Amino acid sequence: MGCNRNCGLVTGAVIGAVLAVLGGILMPVGDMLVEKTIRKEVVLENGTIAFQNWVKTGTDVYRQFWIFDVQNPDEVAMNSSNIKVKQRGPYTYRVRYLPKENVMQDPTNHTVSFVQPNEAIFVPSMSVGMENDTFTVLNLAVAAAPHVYSSPFLHSVFNSLIKKSKSSMFQTRTLKELLWGYKDPFLSLVPASVATTVGVFYPYNNTVDGVYKVFNGKDNISKVAIIDTYKDKKNLGFWKSYCDMINGTDAASFPPFVEKSRILRFFSSDICRSIYAIFGSEVDLKGIPVYRFVLPAKAFAAPSENPENECFCTERIVSRNCTSYGVLDISSCKDGKPVYISLPHFLHASPDISEPIEGLSPNEEEHKTYLDVEPITGFTLQFAKRLQVNILVKPAPRIDALKNLQKNYIVPILWLNETGTIGDKKAEMFRKQVTGKVKMLGLVEIALLSVGIVMFLGFMISYCACRTKSLK
Repeated sequence: MGCNRNCGLVTGAVIGAVLAVLGGILMPVGDMLVEKTIRKEVVLENGTIAFQNWVKTGTDVYRQFWIFDVQNPDEVAMNSSNIKVKQRGPYTYRVRYLPKENVMQDPTNHTVSFVQPNEAIFVPSMSVGMENDTFTVLNLAVAAAPHVYSSPFLHSVFNSLIKKSKSSMFQTRTLKELLWGYKDPFLSLVPASVATTVGVFYPYNNTVDGVYKVFNGKDNISKVAIIDTYKDKKNLGFWKSYCDMINGTDAASFPPFVEKSRILRFFSSDICRSIYAIFGSEVDLKGIPVYRFVLPAKAFAAPSENPENECFCTERIVSRNCTSYGVLDISSCKDGKPVYISLPHFLHASPDISEPIEGLSPNEEEHKTYLDVEPITGFTLQFAKRLQVNILVKPAPRIDALKNLQKNYIVPILWLNETGTIGDKKAEMFRKQVTGKVKMLGLVEIALLSVGIVMFLGFMISYCACRTKSLK
């Protein structure tokens, strides 16, 4: 009887030990299997989960616009007063819903090339008004002309044409005209062969972004989705030194197995540069654990605080010898037009930038840019890209519409919030195929290890207790 009992206890302890060992073995083996599967499925080639979702994401992407309606245009033009603005919006468009086109694999270099079609559809149900709503905004052509052409003689010619077309420093335009283009009356009178259609995003519809060529990860998974060339070039041609490099991915995905310590680098054609994001927090997105990476204030800092930004400083006068910060001069990317990019409401910009503008209220939560990245696969499952478009206006003594200005203005035109979130069906598929399986594997590993240890200790303690009792 004692032997049977002791044998049973020993057997239980052995079973517990075996379960614990299995749990211990399953941990590295399971992790290895997960890693092997992920390495296979995130490669950008026909037949993988990544490729299927990469060509057509299935995620609804929207661009919301807020327009800065100028409240005192005459005061500014006549007396060089501070510009009073009132933001109006959101006006929402659905974008990036078309699949990538001209997708071509290059097995020799392990790359895949593509273009991303641009198309925007107005969504009235997600907007505060309609496309024919009007706004008082800066006259884009009048403001840009003295920058694009610096000749005093041409300024005099422009002045007569501006007056003849009855143009001024400010104008009234509909939302559709401002965003997507209108025929400018002043430019229509210019005798040279210049483009007469003007718009913040003109041309956009029926155009493409690219050609992009990215690594498919077939030979090196740590390079998957990283851009090799953009428009057949490895550099942009807009900046000095390393600032001109095209770094990282297009932000739709990153190489897998993302750690919190990683800096995520990506290129954005909207701002004509590469930029980066750092880990901010952990977020639960529809039952999927993701890492939220945010653009840090340091990315927009002055060179004195962040020396890496020295080669982004292009205009010594406006930037006050590179001590001002928070705006990016992308005029070289926009055919000389004085376009400046910033975060909305000049978030993280130096006080002198926003000083001549009244009505702004920067808010970190509403105006920051972030990416929610699933760390195992590196897929971006949710994002909010926020930026503001501004135009530099300087006094121009030979142009009546600008001659009364006593200071430079970086005039905010609008800010946008481009957002995308994984759909419910895609999220369910992702939970089943990726995070659900990983979570289940982890639970099995822990369960085997825990049950095994408990059984082993319990049966061994009972066995020792019985042995001690039988010896008395």
